[in-house]
This record gives sequence, C-alpha cells and structure tokens, in this order.
Amino acid sequence: MFKPSWLAVPTMALAAAPIFWARSSTGVDLPPGDMEAKARTACAECHDARIIVQQRLTKAAWTKEVDKMVKWGALVDIKDRDALIEYLSIHFPPDQPAYAAPRVSAAKKAQQPATDMW
Repeated sequence: MFKPSWLAVPTMALAAAPIFWARSSTGVDLPPGDMEAKARTACAECHDARIIVQQRLTKAAWTKEVDKMVKWGALVDIKDRDALIEYLSIHFPPDQPAYAAPRVSAAKKAQQPATDMW
C-alpha cells in the first residue's frame, strides 16, 4: 500500500517551482544601484522581483530575511551581504508607500500565458 510522504510534497513543489517562476515574470524591475545586479542574481533566481518590491522592512528585518534566504540557498557572497542588505533597506523601507501593482488590461492579460499551477 502506498503511503504518501509529507517530505515528497515540498520536494515536488520545489522541483516545479523554477518553471513556474520563470513563466510568471511580471517585468518588475529592481531599482538601479550598486547592488541591483547582485540582488537580481541572489533573489530573482528563485522568485519574481515583485516579491522583493512589495516588501517594506526595517534594516533588521532585511538582515534576517537575507540571512534566511542564504540558509535556503541564495547565492550571496559574504563580502556582498552587508551591501545587499543596505540596498534593500534603502529601497524598500517600512516608511515607503505600499507597492501598487501595475494594472493590466483584459486584452493584454488574455495574451499572457497561464501561470496558475493548481
């Protein structure tokens, strides 16, 4: 008798995730700056930049977030860690206005590939 493993579910989801994320690109750009390319490499390799630009975190919270992502496999050179945290803290602080997603017309939305996994 087959017994599903709870460990198999996250593994299967992670295996499919890069394909989903690659297809769901929103064209959201990170702000220009010295660490833009590093942030794109470290962060947007696994998830859409929209996840980053929606955040409004303190420097302490960005530090925890970057350290957590590094533990999960984000490629951040130790010499770039503090500069990356500074970049994120400057561009996405708690006192910045909330992110407003760009509106997409119904016609343009119909042309986009489906991104629903479920």
